[in-house]
Amino acid sequence: MTGARILLLNPNTSAEMTERMLDAGRAVAARDTDLVPLTAVRGVPYIATRAEAQIGGAIALEMLAEHHRRVDAAIIAAFGDPGLFGARELFDIPVVGLAEAAMLTACMLGRRFAIVSFARALGPWYEECVAMHGLTGRCAGIRLLDSPFREVTAVQEEKEDRLVLLANEAVQRDEADVVILAGAPLSGLAAKVAHRIPVPVVDQVAAAVKQAEALAALRPRKATEGTFRRPPAKGVTGLPAALAARITHADDVEA
Repeated sequence: MTGARILLLNPNTSAEMTERMLDAGRAVAARDTDLVPLTAVRGVPYIATRAEAQIGGAIALEMLAEHHRRVDAAIIAAFGDPGLFGARELFDIPVVGLAEAAMLTACMLGRRFAIVSFARALGPWYEECVAMHGLTGRCAGIRLLDSPFREVTAVQEEKEDRLVLLANEAVQRDEADVVILAGAPLSGLAAKVAHRIPVPVVDQVAAAVKQAEALAALRPRKATEGTFRRPPAKGVTGLPAALAARITHADDVEA
């Protein structure tokens, strides 16, 4: 198999965050892997709440409907994995979420992982994301910055020392064996601070890229039974054309 073509789909509207994640992904991608960046054209600059995640998940499905036939795998590049399970139902290619990839990678490095991120508002959504993936028992805790920041796209530079402190608190007080630095704005930070934290530190994008590469190489078949089989055709009203075609199965004729 030649190199994989992997869609790096950012359901946030910040192109700067997409570039940051692209840099983190390219740092670990195989030489012949083609990472294809895509940024949402509507929505919010960064997803931080349950409601925003619902919106971002719908937008992610729309974006995948437009591009899934041009790639071997896709990454939904927002840590709470908005739209991930729906994407696995609808599309034939492997779809990876940042949170699931990071947590499963962490589970291969230690008994329990901690999540460290940049905003207290993220806590409930991230906690529910851990539970969604069945990993509550492997999560030592979630530690979040409790102070404001000037600009979300530069939060890792502004708050690096505080984030490292939170990571070390997770190790010392929560007995975390692994730390995940979570949230698109923190992409790439793990490589910069790993020497300051005494346990493995997982970069969410790096984990997602390597797992997407592996799944693309394995070429898993699309389920035709089970809970992730493609739903039967159904009529729709007012949806974007590509997503409507996927739901109605009109794209089967087009293909």
